[in-house]
Amino acid sequence: MFGKKKSTPQIDKEQLELIKNAQKRIKQKKRLYFHFVLFLIGSAFLIFANTVLGMGTELTQILGTEWFLFAILIWLFFLMYHTFNVFVTYKFMGKDWEQKQLAVLVDKQKKRIEQLQSSLPKETPVSKQPEIKEIPAVKTINSNQELTVIVAAAENNAIGKDNKLIWHLGDDLKRFKRLTNGHHIIMGRKTFESFPKPLPNRIHVVISRQQDYQVPEGVIVVNSFQDAIDFCKNDPQPYIIGGGEIYKQALSVADKIELTRVHENFDADTYFPQIDMSVWKESHNTFHTKDGNHDHEFSFITYVRK
Repeated sequence: MFGKKKSTPQIDKEQLELIKNAQKRIKQKKRLYFHFVLFLIGSAFLIFANTVLGMGTELTQILGTEWFLFAILIWLFFLMYHTFNVFVTYKFMGKDWEQKQLAVLVDKQKKRIEQLQSSLPKETPVSKQPEIKEIPAVKTINSNQELTVIVAAAENNAIGKDNKLIWHLGDDLKRFKRLTNGHHIIMGRKTFESFPKPLPNRIHVVISRQQDYQVPEGVIVVNSFQDAIDFCKNDPQPYIIGGGEIYKQALSVADKIELTRVHENFDADTYFPQIDMSVWKESHNTFHTKDGNHDHEFSFITYVRK
């Protein structure tokens, strides 16, 4: 379970390239700023060296004018060339371009899903269940995809309080990193805001009703849970990581639950829905005792849909 072999990243190539372009854009602007400051300092030094220190006076006589003017003009040419590359040649890599490309990608995915759905037989509507229960669903859009819920929950299903984890379990964090590495992770806005910064080597898909919600480069914002699923279509195993309301929606369509069950009860303001054992069956269970690094007993449990 904790072997050295790492899973192969499954991030969609087009989305990964988009992130790399955005990061390259930031580096270009930083280098241009440094170039501009260096140009000003260097120009001032050339003027000082000629007019005050008298350096290159013989060269001035040959050229017929102050030699530093030629040096500054040559330097200015390279600065203008750098500026042209950053603001003209690479203009298409700006944020507006990224948003347009994202919109085109999502639109293509939606059209493809509509085509697949139209070719499938109509399903019998499922009767409405109590809110705390997930509604059994048949996954028809992508049979090769395994949509997985990953969560750490107490015996009373507590998962968080004040948008923070209630416990710290080192092995649980390592397991979360190992499983989600290289995949899309779907979350609500509050869950995303609980991170100090985006997690490396994962595509963050954040669900928010705010139309102008600002996120760092490389983070994807959608307006509904269905849009999040559509965006992750090319990932064979996207993960839903919270919070409570997102988990409720996810359990009706998920294929697997990776649960860390903390064997105590906690006071919380966010809870995981009760797992309906008529829908799910346990396929794996590993128990961990308390130790110097873990204050609570816990179990890693895997559920699959029946």
